[in-house]
Amino acid sequence: MSQPSLPTLPETHQQFLESLLKHLRDDDRFVGLVAGGSLLSGNVDEYSDLDLIPVVADEHHAAVMAQRIQLCGTWGKLLSGFTGEHVGEPRLVICLYDDPLLHIDFKFVTAADLADRIEDPVILWQRHGDLAESFSDTVAEHPMPDPQWIEDRFWVWIHYAATKLGRGELFEVVDFLGFVRGQVLGPLALVSAGHLPRGVRRLETNVPDFAAKLRGTVAAYDATSCGEAIEQCVHLYKELRDQLAPADLVRRDDAERASVAYLQQVRAAK
Repeated sequence: MSQPSLPTLPETHQQFLESLLKHLRDDDRFVGLVAGGSLLSGNVDEYSDLDLIPVVADEHHAAVMAQRIQLCGTWGKLLSGFTGEHVGEPRLVICLYDDPLLHIDFKFVTAADLADRIEDPVILWQRHGDLAESFSDTVAEHPMPDPQWIEDRFWVWIHYAATKLGRGELFEVVDFLGFVRGQVLGPLALVSAGHLPRGVRRLETNVPDFAAKLRGTVAAYDATSCGEAIEQCVHLYKELRDQLAPADLVRRDDAERASVAYLQQVRAAK
């Protein structure tokens, strides 16, 4: 799993990473640096952020966590940085650097923390050459969509969207459509094509045929457009459900009929 050389990166990303590695090598509190995200797939381009995981020696982790934002400020010209409690990850520091202007996410972990992971990161540097042992007895587990969880909720969501459409709260409808794309349609479409369910990330590249159909869920601020977009969400969800549903899926047929009929009633009234 360890790789002796850095992946090929845009020049700005490469310069930042090389500078960071020098800082980490000079700081005995750190025992390695691993990376996830687009570095794993080799899809880093000039628009990419970097997902970097500094590995801290056990005895220094608490102290490093206490000063993690200040520490990030010593690694480059930090414009802004904040911790990731809003996504349930206080070890995360989300940073925007200047010269070059880059978005970098750091997650400060110990070697033992690497056993619990959603992907197998690439080892960019390790002080003692034994960091790969942290992965040896465990398997990365990326959260996957739960078809029953989605089915139990989807038709309630459709009814909700129809009520907002009926009331004329079109901003609410537009927000709903983005939610369904990111939480249901995008992940299911990516899984259907053998990709990890990362919202709608790189959907246009990884599932281009589906992406073309998903355009129908992007509504203008207009009642007719919003109604059509909700209908397209229903159509695409049923298509994906039929493709991916396990044999034991309990289909909420009554909820589907009622919510779709209500949506059609609202649209007709508009």
